[in-house]
Amino acid sequence: MLQQGMNKPSDKKSDYEGDRIAKVLARAGVCSRRDAERMIADGRVAVNGRRLDTPALNVTPNDNITVDGKPVGEPDPPRLWRYHKPAGLVTTNRDPQGRETVFQKLPASLPRVNAVGRLDINTEGLLLLTNDGGMKRFLELPSTGWLRRYRVRAFGKADEARLAALKKGIEIDGVNYRSIEATLERVQGGNVWLTMALREGKNREIKKVLEALDLKVNRLIRLSFGPFQLGQLDSGRVEEVPRRVLRQQLGKNWQAIVDGTIPKGGDDNAAEPPSGKPSGGDAKGRKPRGDKPRAPKSKGAQKNARHKR
Repeated sequence: MLQQGMNKPSDKKSDYEGDRIAKVLARAGVCSRRDAERMIADGRVAVNGRRLDTPALNVTPNDNITVDGKPVGEPDPPRLWRYHKPAGLVTTNRDPQGRETVFQKLPASLPRVNAVGRLDINTEGLLLLTNDGGMKRFLELPSTGWLRRYRVRAFGKADEARLAALKKGIEIDGVNYRSIEATLERVQGGNVWLTMALREGKNREIKKVLEALDLKVNRLIRLSFGPFQLGQLDSGRVEEVPRRVLRQQLGKNWQAIVDGTIPKGGDDNAAEPPSGKPSGGDAKGRKPRGDKPRAPKSKGAQKNARHKR
């Protein structure tokens, strides 16, 4: 019997109707929800000895689920990994154009994981991976409101006044982009280096916004996603976020993720504000040291640092 990975009954047991079979299979690490629907269509999934022909079925912890005649085991606890995505990889399980994907490059020792959000093919840096659909959904919720920081190299001349105005948001081709923090760090030949921070993360948002400011992005690195940082993680490497760090950062939401009761979205009460304590520097969750691949310090910050020494 599958005893974990599904929603626990509420105090009113009559109100609990279980979870969709595809969701249960995904939480158990068998496959994605979409693949589960295909497996059901192929007649490979049975519940209580009855072969399914539709995914429109809810199951409870008391149901016996088998795939290809083998019982579905209990799911692993929710886990999260930091991955330093190199440029040139697609953040998808399958690419119709035959390009290499993130998942083809992951270590074989990792369980089946999903990406938290996406990074464009040419974007580098921090990509979070999780084995748990509930955690993925929570981290992607707009109501979670975690800040995402990027280091950007762009061709052109930056207007600091226009960059500062991005804090008020900007409209481009009828699309409204919310407040963005953008700081000019340095000029390098015909390029400028910027640091940018945003909470929304619409498709190709940074590139579109900078194009509106006459800047053409030619390198984009994500440095952090909420409290989770890229730190000194080498390109192509994966490192798990310690469980204690997850509990600390997710707060009261941790148990809801474990229980599978995170809402589907749109509920502003679903997300507790993050602790604000950065994590992800090393295997022990210590704050990263060094300047790779951090954004360069401003001249004012460098002067203050020399004064303190």
